Amino acid sequence: MKRTFLVLIGILLAVGLMILTARRVQSSSKNSSLGALRGAPAPDFTLKSLDGKSLKLSDLRGKAVLLNFWATWCAPCKIETPWIVDLQNQYAAQGLQVVGVSMDDESETEGIKKFVQEMHMNYPILRGNEDVGNAYGGLEFLPTTYFVGRDGNVTGRILGLKSRSDLEDNVKKALASVPVSQTAQR
Repeated sequence: MKRTFLVLIGILLAVGLMILTARRVQSSSKNSSLGALRGAPAPDFTLKSLDGKSLKLSDLRGKAVLLNFWATWCAPCKIETPWIVDLQNQYAAQGLQVVGVSMDDESETEGIKKFVQEMHMNYPILRGNEDVGNAYGGLEFLPTTYFVGRDGNVTGRILGLKSRSDLEDNVKKALASVPVSQTAQR
């Protein structure tokens, strides 16, 4: 009886230690992609838009960029898209450029076009791929939104659906960053 009790205690301690270790690894990996990217240049990419034109992220340097990874099947994406459309309208004159990156399957072009039209998306929509997602630390959640300052450096990230005010606060931070050309003049 005593031996069984000691074995049971040992197993419980081992399981508890494994759970604690897994949580530490999980929380550090969730923060590592932003930690490694915050303040660093946003990973550059060139992707095709729905009309077949190429867009290179670094060509937008000098503008603040809200880079939104989404998909048509993503219910939270449907909630936040109108907010992003509004932010593009509200802050475009101040230098904001929203870029949507659809992570839908390659065969979903017509569905993406329909979604874009129904949601009145007023910004470039690009066809994403796994390589771009991995460059941004892997996309555990959709939507995932990165904010890139005028200098091309990552200023923030939002995983999943947050509030419109969280999006707007991050847009303001990205807009407040100093463009590279002004930094060089100082």
